[in-house]
Amino acid sequence: MAFPKRNQKDYTALKKGIVRNIIDKKNSRKKSKEFHKKINSEIYITDSLLKIYIEECFCKDVRAKAYQLFIRAKNNKKAVVSYFNFINAHKLSKKDVSYGNIAAMSFDLAEKLLKKKYKKKRHSKNKPQKI
Repeated sequence: MAFPKRNQKDYTALKKGIVRNIIDKKNSRKKSKEFHKKINSEIYITDSLLKIYIEECFCKDVRAKAYQLFIRAKNNKKAVVSYFNFINAHKLSKKDVSYGNIAAMSFDLAEKLLKKKYKKKRHSKNKPQKI
């Protein structure tokens, strides 16, 4: 929060709405819920359209891997969220360029969610010893 005694310019800018209070938890929570509602909305597209979207977002080195990854994510219960994130972020990035990073981050999220997790075997301390 800006205080008028410390810096009058910051205080007036906050009151006019030029800058916002980043510590305000109530409004930031509401904005993040709206954002996630927008980005996580379910939408399915054809594979050919997905290929076009990937060509617009990714460089040649990553395109084939990204296409295969998003096809697998489309059919996976856990990773389908990253598929929706990519499509919605791509559509929003046409209006606002800042959503382009979210489209790229959804690739990393899909990779993480599709990776098989292996459980480590714990060795019990109370095992009987062989003599």
